[in-house]
Amino acid sequence: MVIAPKIRGFICTTAHPIGCAKHVAEQIEVVRSRGPIANGPQKVLVIGSSTGYGLSSRIAAAFGCNAATLGVFFERGSENGRTATAGWYNSAAFEHEAKAAGLYARSLNGDAFSDELKQQVIAAIREDLGQVDAIVYSLASPRRADPKTGEVFKSVLKPIGASYTNKNLNTSTGEVNEVTLEAAQGDDIAQTVAVMGGQDWEWWIEALLEAGVVAQGAWTVAYSYIGPEVTWPIYKNGTIGKAKEDLERAQHALDQKLVAIGGKAWVSVNKALVTQASSAIPVVPLYISLLYRAMKPEGTHEDTIEQMDRLFRERLCNGAPQPDEAGRIRVDDWEMAPALQALLSERWDSVNTENLPELGDLDGYQKSFLRLFGFGLDGVDYAADVEPDVAVPSLA
Repeated sequence: MVIAPKIRGFICTTAHPIGCAKHVAEQIEVVRSRGPIANGPQKVLVIGSSTGYGLSSRIAAAFGCNAATLGVFFERGSENGRTATAGWYNSAAFEHEAKAAGLYARSLNGDAFSDELKQQVIAAIREDLGQVDAIVYSLASPRRADPKTGEVFKSVLKPIGASYTNKNLNTSTGEVNEVTLEAAQGDDIAQTVAVMGGQDWEWWIEALLEAGVVAQGAWTVAYSYIGPEVTWPIYKNGTIGKAKEDLERAQHALDQKLVAIGGKAWVSVNKALVTQASSAIPVVPLYISLLYRAMKPEGTHEDTIEQMDRLFRERLCNGAPQPDEAGRIRVDDWEMAPALQALLSERWDSVNTENLPELGDLDGYQKSFLRLFGFGLDGVDYAADVEPDVAVPSLA
Protein backbone atom coordinates (compact mmCIF):
# COMPACT_ATOMS: atom_id res chain seq x y z
CA MET A 1 0.00 0.00 0.00
CA VAL A 2 1.03 3.62 -0.53
CA ILE A 3 1.17 5.28 2.88
CA ALA A 4 0.53 9.00 3.25
CA PRO A 5 0.24 11.07 6.42
CA LYS A 6 -3.30 11.43 7.78
CA ILE A 7 -3.35 14.15 10.41
CA ARG A 8 -6.19 14.48 12.86
CA GLY A 9 -5.75 17.38 15.25
CA PHE A 10 -2.39 16.96 16.96
CA ILE A 11 -1.84 13.32 15.98
CA CYS A 12 -1.02 11.47 12.78
CA THR A 13 -3.03 8.28 12.39
CA THR A 14 -0.64 6.66 9.90
CA ALA A 15 3.06 5.87 10.03
CA HIS A 16 5.57 4.91 7.34
CA PRO A 17 7.73 1.86 8.19
CA ILE A 18 10.62 2.75 5.86
CA GLY A 19 10.54 6.38 6.96
CA CYS A 20 10.56 5.39 10.62
CA ALA A 21 13.50 3.07 9.98
CA LYS A 22 15.34 5.91 8.24
CA HIS A 23 14.66 8.21 11.18
CA VAL A 24 16.07 5.63 13.60
CA ALA A 25 19.13 5.12 11.38
CA GLU A 26 19.76 8.88 11.27
CA GLN A 27 19.68 9.04 15.08
CA ILE A 28 22.09 6.14 15.34
CA GLU A 29 24.48 7.93 12.98
CA VAL A 30 24.41 11.06 15.17
CA VAL A 31 25.56 9.02 18.16
CA ARG A 32 28.16 7.05 16.21
CA SER A 33 29.60 10.23 14.68
CA ARG A 34 30.40 11.49 18.17
CA GLY A 35 32.34 8.41 19.16
CA PRO A 36 31.93 6.01 22.10
CA ILE A 37 30.52 7.27 25.40
CA ALA A 38 33.06 6.52 28.12
CA ASN A 39 31.96 4.90 31.39
CA GLY A 40 28.46 4.25 30.10
CA PRO A 41 26.04 1.66 31.47
CA GLN A 42 26.15 -1.81 29.93
CA LYS A 43 22.67 -3.18 30.67
CA VAL A 44 19.90 -0.63 30.32
CA LEU A 45 16.15 -0.80 30.85
CA VAL A 46 14.17 1.91 29.04
CA ILE A 47 10.56 2.23 30.17
CA GLY A 48 8.82 4.06 27.35
CA SER A 49 11.36 3.26 24.64
CA SER A 50 9.50 3.59 21.35
CA THR A 51 9.30 7.31 20.57
CA GLY A 52 10.73 10.68 21.50
CA TYR A 53 13.18 10.98 24.35
CA GLY A 54 12.76 7.34 25.35
CA LEU A 55 13.70 6.04 21.91
CA SER A 56 16.67 8.41 21.72
CA SER A 57 17.78 7.28 25.18
CA ARG A 58 17.76 3.68 24.01
CA ILE A 59 19.76 4.62 20.92
CA ALA A 60 22.30 6.61 22.95
CA ALA A 61 22.73 3.71 25.38
CA ALA A 62 23.09 1.08 22.67
CA PHE A 63 25.15 2.85 20.05
CA GLY A 64 27.03 5.23 22.33
CA CYS A 65 27.66 3.00 25.36
CA ASN A 66 27.57 -0.35 23.52
CA ALA A 67 24.89 -1.41 26.00
CA ALA A 68 22.41 -4.25 25.96
CA THR A 69 18.95 -2.69 26.08
CA LEU A 70 15.56 -3.91 27.21
CA GLY A 71 12.75 -1.67 25.96
CA VAL A 72 9.19 -1.39 27.27
CA PHE A 73 6.38 0.26 25.33
CA PHE A 74 2.69 0.10 24.48
CA GLU A 75 2.32 0.13 20.69
CA ARG A 76 0.08 -1.44 18.05
CA GLY A 77 1.16 -3.50 15.06
CA SER A 78 -0.53 -3.21 11.67
CA GLU A 79 -3.95 -4.79 11.29
CA ASN A 80 -6.88 -4.78 8.87
CA GLY A 81 -5.09 -2.60 6.34
CA ARG A 82 -4.04 -0.03 8.93
CA THR A 83 -0.43 0.87 9.51
CA ALA A 84 1.24 0.11 12.80
CA THR A 85 2.00 2.98 15.14
CA ALA A 86 5.23 4.89 14.62
CA GLY A 87 6.58 3.51 17.90
CA TRP A 88 6.09 -0.04 16.63
CA TYR A 89 8.04 0.67 13.45
CA ASN A 90 10.73 2.55 15.41
CA SER A 91 11.19 -0.42 17.72
CA ALA A 92 11.39 -2.87 14.84
CA ALA A 93 14.02 -0.75 13.14
CA PHE A 94 15.99 -0.34 16.35
CA GLU A 95 16.12 -4.08 16.94
CA HIS A 96 17.28 -4.73 13.37
CA GLU A 97 20.04 -2.11 13.70
CA ALA A 98 21.08 -3.46 17.11
CA LYS A 99 21.31 -7.02 15.80
CA ALA A 100 23.42 -5.85 12.87
CA ALA A 101 25.76 -4.18 15.36
CA GLY A 102 25.95 -7.30 17.54
CA LEU A 103 24.01 -5.70 20.38
CA TYR A 104 21.44 -7.38 22.60
CA ALA A 105 17.98 -5.82 22.21
CA ARG A 106 14.71 -7.16 23.53
CA SER A 107 11.32 -5.46 23.75
CA LEU A 108 8.17 -6.00 25.78
CA ASN A 109 4.87 -4.54 24.61
CA GLY A 110 2.08 -3.85 27.08
CA ASP A 111 0.74 -1.61 29.83
CA ALA A 112 3.85 -0.38 31.63
CA PHE A 113 1.69 0.81 34.54
CA SER A 114 0.60 -2.76 35.28
CA ASP A 115 2.16 -5.08 37.84
CA GLU A 116 1.99 -7.86 35.26
CA LEU A 117 4.36 -6.14 32.85
CA LYS A 118 6.71 -5.21 35.67
CA GLN A 119 6.98 -8.90 36.53
CA GLN A 120 7.53 -9.79 32.86
CA VAL A 121 10.40 -7.30 32.71
CA ILE A 122 11.92 -8.69 35.91
CA ALA A 123 11.75 -12.19 34.44
CA ALA A 124 13.39 -11.01 31.20
CA ILE A 125 16.21 -9.30 33.12
CA ARG A 126 16.84 -12.43 35.17
CA GLU A 127 16.76 -14.62 32.08
CA ASP A 128 18.97 -12.53 29.82
CA LEU A 129 20.91 -9.89 31.74
CA GLY A 130 21.02 -10.82 35.39
CA GLN A 131 20.86 -7.19 36.48
CA VAL A 132 20.57 -3.74 34.91
CA ASP A 133 22.83 -0.81 35.74
CA ALA A 134 20.63 1.99 34.38
CA ILE A 135 16.86 2.52 34.21
CA VAL A 136 15.38 5.26 32.04
CA TYR A 137 11.77 6.20 32.81
CA SER A 138 10.18 8.01 29.86
CA LEU A 139 6.48 7.18 29.87
CA ALA A 140 3.96 9.60 28.39
CA SER A 141 0.29 8.64 28.54
CA PRO A 142 -3.03 10.47 28.91
CA ARG A 143 -4.35 7.86 31.33
CA ARG A 144 -3.23 5.28 33.85
CA ALA A 145 -4.96 2.40 35.58
CA ASP A 146 -3.85 1.87 39.17
CA PRO A 147 -2.67 -1.78 39.22
CA LYS A 148 -3.67 -2.18 42.85
CA THR A 149 -7.21 -0.74 42.76
CA GLY A 150 -8.10 -0.80 39.06
CA GLU A 151 -9.11 2.88 39.20
CA VAL A 152 -8.45 4.71 35.93
CA PHE A 153 -6.98 8.21 36.17
CA LYS A 154 -7.04 10.75 33.30
CA SER A 155 -4.67 13.69 32.99
CA VAL A 156 -5.75 17.17 31.92
CA LEU A 157 -3.81 20.19 30.66
CA LYS A 158 -5.32 23.05 32.64
CA PRO A 159 -4.18 26.14 34.54
CA ILE A 160 -4.75 26.30 38.27
CA GLY A 161 -6.79 28.97 40.04
CA ALA A 162 -8.13 30.89 37.04
CA SER A 163 -8.73 30.47 33.33
CA TYR A 164 -5.84 31.36 31.04
CA THR A 165 -5.81 33.09 27.65
CA ASN A 166 -2.75 33.47 25.46
CA LYS A 167 -1.50 33.18 21.92
CA ASN A 168 -1.59 29.83 20.20
CA LEU A 169 -0.49 28.42 16.85
CA ASN A 170 -2.68 26.38 14.57
CA THR A 171 0.08 24.20 13.18
CA SER A 172 -2.06 23.07 10.25
CA THR A 173 -3.01 26.54 8.94
CA GLY A 174 -0.22 28.72 10.33
CA GLU A 175 -2.72 31.01 12.01
CA VAL A 176 -1.68 32.66 15.26
CA ASN A 177 -4.84 32.95 17.33
CA GLU A 178 -5.86 32.92 20.96
CA VAL A 179 -6.77 30.00 23.14
CA THR A 180 -8.56 30.09 26.48
CA LEU A 181 -8.19 27.23 28.91
CA GLU A 182 -10.55 26.85 31.82
CA ALA A 183 -9.08 26.36 35.28
CA ALA A 184 -8.72 22.95 36.87
CA GLN A 185 -11.70 21.81 38.90
CA GLY A 186 -12.54 19.03 41.30
CA ASP A 187 -9.89 16.33 41.25
CA ASP A 188 -8.21 17.45 38.00
CA ILE A 189 -4.89 18.03 39.76
CA ALA A 190 -4.96 14.72 41.62
CA GLN A 191 -5.90 12.85 38.46
CA THR A 192 -3.05 14.44 36.49
CA VAL A 193 -0.52 13.75 39.24
CA ALA A 194 -1.69 10.13 39.36
CA VAL A 195 -0.98 9.74 35.62
CA MET A 196 2.10 11.89 35.07
CA GLY A 197 3.68 12.12 38.52
CA GLY A 198 6.33 9.94 40.09
CA GLN A 199 4.36 7.13 41.70
CA ASP A 200 4.74 4.63 38.87
CA TRP A 201 8.47 5.41 38.55
CA GLU A 202 8.80 4.68 42.27
CA TRP A 203 6.88 1.43 41.93
CA TRP A 204 9.09 0.33 39.03
CA ILE A 205 12.30 0.92 40.95
CA GLU A 206 10.91 -0.65 44.12
CA ALA A 207 9.84 -3.76 42.21
CA LEU A 208 13.22 -4.06 40.50
CA LEU A 209 15.10 -3.57 43.78
CA GLU A 210 12.96 -6.11 45.59
CA ALA A 211 13.62 -8.62 42.81
CA GLY A 212 17.36 -8.06 43.09
CA VAL A 213 17.80 -7.14 39.42
CA VAL A 214 19.38 -3.69 39.94
CA ALA A 215 23.17 -3.70 39.89
CA GLN A 216 25.42 -2.06 42.47
CA GLY A 217 25.92 1.62 41.61
CA ALA A 218 23.01 1.74 39.15
CA TRP A 219 21.28 5.01 38.30
CA THR A 220 17.81 5.89 37.11
CA VAL A 221 16.59 9.00 35.32
CA ALA A 222 13.16 10.43 34.50
CA TYR A 223 12.42 13.37 32.23
CA SER A 224 10.79 16.71 32.89
CA TYR A 225 10.34 20.19 31.45
CA ILE A 226 10.13 23.66 32.97
CA GLY A 227 10.19 26.15 30.10
CA PRO A 228 9.85 29.94 29.98
CA GLU A 229 7.40 32.07 31.96
CA VAL A 230 5.07 32.47 28.98
CA THR A 231 4.20 28.76 29.23
CA TRP A 232 4.09 28.53 33.01
CA PRO A 233 0.31 28.98 33.49
CA ILE A 234 -0.36 25.92 31.32
CA TYR A 235 2.80 24.00 32.18
CA LYS A 236 4.98 24.70 35.24
CA ASN A 237 2.18 26.25 37.30
CA GLY A 238 -0.62 24.15 35.77
CA THR A 239 -1.83 20.63 36.40
CA ILE A 240 1.07 19.10 34.50
CA GLY A 241 3.47 21.17 36.59
CA LYS A 242 2.03 19.62 39.75
CA ALA A 243 2.75 16.21 38.24
CA LYS A 244 6.33 17.24 37.52
CA GLU A 245 6.69 18.42 41.13
CA ASP A 246 5.60 14.94 42.19
CA LEU A 247 8.22 13.48 39.85
CA GLU A 248 10.86 15.43 41.77
CA ARG A 249 9.39 14.19 45.06
CA ALA A 250 9.79 10.66 43.73
CA GLN A 251 13.37 11.36 42.72
CA HIS A 252 14.30 12.33 46.28
CA ALA A 253 12.48 9.27 47.67
CA LEU A 254 14.26 6.97 45.22
CA ASP A 255 17.61 8.51 46.12
CA GLN A 256 17.08 7.23 49.65
CA LYS A 257 16.07 3.78 48.44
CA LEU A 258 19.10 3.50 46.15
CA VAL A 259 21.63 4.47 48.82
CA ALA A 260 21.87 0.83 49.89
CA ILE A 261 23.33 -0.16 46.53
CA GLY A 262 25.33 3.02 45.96
CA GLY A 263 22.84 4.13 43.30
CA LYS A 264 21.35 7.48 42.29
CA ALA A 265 18.08 8.85 40.91
CA TRP A 266 17.98 11.87 38.63
CA VAL A 267 15.39 14.12 37.02
CA SER A 268 16.64 15.58 33.74
CA VAL A 269 14.97 18.77 32.53
CA ASN A 270 15.04 18.63 28.76
CA LYS A 271 14.56 21.10 25.92
CA ALA A 272 11.22 21.97 24.31
CA LEU A 273 10.87 19.88 21.15
CA VAL A 274 8.20 18.64 18.78
CA THR A 275 7.09 15.33 20.22
CA GLN A 276 3.79 13.47 20.21
CA ALA A 277 3.27 14.70 23.77
CA SER A 278 4.25 18.36 23.34
CA SER A 279 2.12 18.83 20.22
CA ALA A 280 -0.98 18.33 22.38
CA ILE A 281 -0.19 21.21 24.76
CA PRO A 282 -1.80 24.56 23.82
CA VAL A 283 0.53 27.60 23.57
CA VAL A 284 3.65 25.40 23.44
CA PRO A 285 3.70 24.85 19.62
CA LEU A 286 3.95 28.61 19.01
CA TYR A 287 6.78 28.87 21.53
CA ILE A 288 8.59 25.94 19.89
CA SER A 289 8.24 27.58 16.47
CA LEU A 290 9.86 30.77 17.80
CA LEU A 291 12.51 28.74 19.61
CA TYR A 292 13.51 26.81 16.50
CA ARG A 293 13.82 30.01 14.47
CA ALA A 294 16.11 31.50 17.10
CA MET A 295 18.30 28.49 17.91
CA LYS A 296 18.93 27.03 14.46
CA PRO A 297 21.00 30.00 13.14
CA GLU A 298 23.05 29.92 16.36
CA GLY A 299 23.83 26.23 15.83
CA THR A 300 22.44 25.40 19.29
CA HIS A 301 19.27 23.59 18.20
CA GLU A 302 19.12 19.97 19.31
CA ASP A 303 16.57 17.27 18.62
CA THR A 304 15.87 14.40 21.00
CA ILE A 305 18.92 12.40 19.93
CA GLU A 306 21.37 15.27 20.40
CA GLN A 307 19.79 15.99 23.78
CA MET A 308 20.04 12.39 24.97
CA ASP A 309 23.55 11.93 23.62
CA ARG A 310 24.62 15.04 25.54
CA LEU A 311 22.79 13.87 28.67
CA PHE A 312 24.55 10.50 28.63
CA ARG A 313 27.92 11.71 27.36
CA GLU A 314 28.35 14.92 29.41
CA ARG A 315 26.18 14.47 32.50
CA LEU A 316 25.22 10.90 33.45
CA CYS A 317 28.32 8.96 32.48
CA ASN A 318 31.28 11.29 33.05
CA GLY A 319 30.83 12.04 36.74
CA ALA A 320 29.85 15.69 36.16
CA PRO A 321 26.04 15.88 36.23
CA GLN A 322 26.08 19.63 37.05
CA PRO A 323 22.79 19.63 39.01
CA ASP A 324 20.92 22.89 39.64
CA GLU A 325 19.90 24.19 43.06
CA ALA A 326 17.02 21.69 43.17
CA GLY A 327 19.26 18.76 42.24
CA ARG A 328 18.00 18.47 38.66
CA ILE A 329 20.17 17.90 35.60
CA ARG A 330 19.53 20.69 33.09
CA VAL A 331 20.02 19.89 29.41
CA ASP A 332 17.57 22.67 28.67
CA ASP A 333 20.46 25.02 29.50
CA TRP A 334 20.95 26.24 25.94
CA GLU A 335 17.23 26.91 25.55
CA MET A 336 17.04 28.81 28.84
CA ALA A 337 20.09 31.04 28.22
CA PRO A 338 19.01 34.55 29.37
CA ALA A 339 19.86 36.32 26.11
CA LEU A 340 17.89 33.80 24.07
CA GLN A 341 14.90 33.97 26.41
CA ALA A 342 14.93 37.77 26.24
CA LEU A 343 14.79 37.56 22.44
CA LEU A 344 11.97 35.01 22.54
CA SER A 345 9.98 37.13 24.99
CA GLU A 346 10.25 40.10 22.65
CA ARG A 347 9.19 38.05 19.66
CA TRP A 348 6.31 36.47 21.58
CA ASP A 349 4.85 39.91 22.26
CA SER A 350 4.92 40.86 18.57
CA VAL A 351 4.26 37.59 16.73
CA ASN A 352 1.09 37.30 14.67
CA THR A 353 -0.11 35.38 11.64
CA GLU A 354 1.46 37.85 9.21
CA ASN A 355 4.95 37.94 10.68
CA LEU A 356 5.14 34.30 11.80
CA PRO A 357 7.19 33.32 8.69
CA GLU A 358 9.82 35.84 9.79
CA LEU A 359 9.78 35.26 13.55
CA GLY A 360 8.88 31.58 13.73
CA ASP A 361 9.73 28.30 12.06
CA LEU A 362 6.38 26.77 11.19
CA ASP A 363 7.94 24.80 8.35
CA GLY A 364 10.50 23.32 10.72
CA TYR A 365 7.79 22.51 13.25
CA GLN A 366 5.65 20.75 10.66
CA LYS A 367 8.58 18.80 9.26
CA SER A 368 9.64 17.70 12.74
CA PHE A 369 6.10 16.57 13.48
CA LEU A 370 5.85 14.51 10.29
CA ARG A 371 9.27 12.93 10.90
CA LEU A 372 7.90 11.50 14.15
CA PHE A 373 5.70 9.27 11.98
CA GLY A 374 8.29 8.51 9.30
CA PHE A 375 7.28 11.13 6.74
CA GLY A 376 9.41 13.73 4.98
CA LEU A 377 12.75 11.95 5.27
CA ASP A 378 15.25 12.21 2.45
CA GLY A 379 15.82 9.09 0.38
CA VAL A 380 12.42 7.52 1.02
CA ASP A 381 10.11 6.93 -1.96
CA TYR A 382 6.73 7.85 -0.53
CA ALA A 383 4.96 7.01 -3.79
CA ALA A 384 6.07 3.37 -3.65
CA ASP A 385 4.01 0.46 -2.39
CA VAL A 386 5.05 -0.47 1.14
CA GLU A 387 4.32 -3.54 3.25
CA PRO A 388 2.76 -2.20 6.47
CA ASP A 389 3.07 -5.49 8.36
CA VAL A 390 6.48 -5.27 10.02
CA ALA A 391 7.51 -7.48 12.93
CA VAL A 392 9.41 -6.39 16.01
CA PRO A 393 11.85 -9.33 16.04
CA SER A 394 11.84 -10.02 19.78
CA LEU A 395 8.03 -9.92 19.85
CA ALA A 396 7.53 -12.21 16.87
